[in-house]
Amino acid sequence: MYDYTIIGGGILGLATAYRLLQERPGATLVLLEKESGLARHQTGHNSGVIHAGVYYTPGSLKARLCKEGAARTIRFCEEQGVAYERCGKLIVATDAEEAARLKGLEERVVANALDHETVSADRLREIEPNVAGAAALLVHATGIVDYSQICARFADAIRESGGEIRTGAAVTAIRESDTEIAVESGAGDFTARTLIVCAGLQGDRLALMSGLDIDFRVLPFRGEYYRVAQARGQLVNHLIYPVPDPSLPFLGVHLTRHIDGSLSVGPNAVLSLGRENYGGNFPVPRDMADMMAFPGFYKLMARFAAAGLYELRGSLSKQVYLERCRKYCPSLAYDDLQPMEAGIRAQTVSADGTLVDDFLFLETARSLHVCNAPSPAATSALPIADDVVARALRKAN
Repeated sequence: MYDYTIIGGGILGLATAYRLLQERPGATLVLLEKESGLARHQTGHNSGVIHAGVYYTPGSLKARLCKEGAARTIRFCEEQGVAYERCGKLIVATDAEEAARLKGLEERVVANALDHETVSADRLREIEPNVAGAAALLVHATGIVDYSQICARFADAIRESGGEIRTGAAVTAIRESDTEIAVESGAGDFTARTLIVCAGLQGDRLALMSGLDIDFRVLPFRGEYYRVAQARGQLVNHLIYPVPDPSLPFLGVHLTRHIDGSLSVGPNAVLSLGRENYGGNFPVPRDMADMMAFPGFYKLMARFAAAGLYELRGSLSKQVYLERCRKYCPSLAYDDLQPMEAGIRAQTVSADGTLVDDFLFLETARSLHVCNAPSPAATSALPIADDVVARALRKAN
């Protein structure tokens, strides 16, 4: 019997295992991942941004975890030899209305004590000749990294501390008794005193498998990107973001530099036809059936009908997508946008159609389920893992 079983080989499951073995040296632990390798879903498909915490309410848990997470992510990279860069984020206002919203965003940045500077239109032309705007806000603390590389270092540390990692271990059943909790998987059966579930896109299904009565479901939202042609890879020096539109639930299409030297545009946000359907061409019957059976799906679609149509137009038309980018980067051309694999975000939605925007933990006597870890969970993985570990240790006691 193990002391701990962890389900999920993304950055949160790995960070939790890493921190748990630091807090409990000598504990026996096995981490189960259904894919043949680690970080194959949200972690391996995200933008690679180390977020500073620009958008979060000052004093909120999300603001604190993001700022702390960014600092700890960079410290971990320096200790482990993982490449990163603090390139900074420019949030660009292209007209007077956006400039007014940018002022409000700056007040939030000040309240969150983030290193920043206001950038005039003239100064913007100096530091970003290919970007057009009336004003901008430069947040210096934002950076870039390959989170898959961080996951590889977590995995090395877990194994060095005596932990086990099993891939190809899709979970088929969870059985709990007064003294233990057993997990049946494609890699065998595993029994432990405590189970921790960090299953991302499959989180609601694992909760149901554990016998939890839940009133939410995970709905998959597809983020579509284009890779900018290699010849234009040095188009910008910073990450370039639009001023968020309050009528839309996501941040909008932006230009993202990557640590490998490439540049991408995106993502948009459209409902995916499957939870792991990265190709996006054909619906996944089980996933679609689960969606259609959930009342919150219809309420969400009604609430965000206009936003959904806006995002769908960009998904169906590369030209529409391009025009949104050209609003702040006018030199981008149609042929500059080349195919790139999409990402899929696990969006937890309540039965009344509300987007769950806070942390959501559910428990049984011997299990702890991370049912929602809000964006940016990758940046905040280490402090989130601290919270998960603290909960797990209280359970063990």
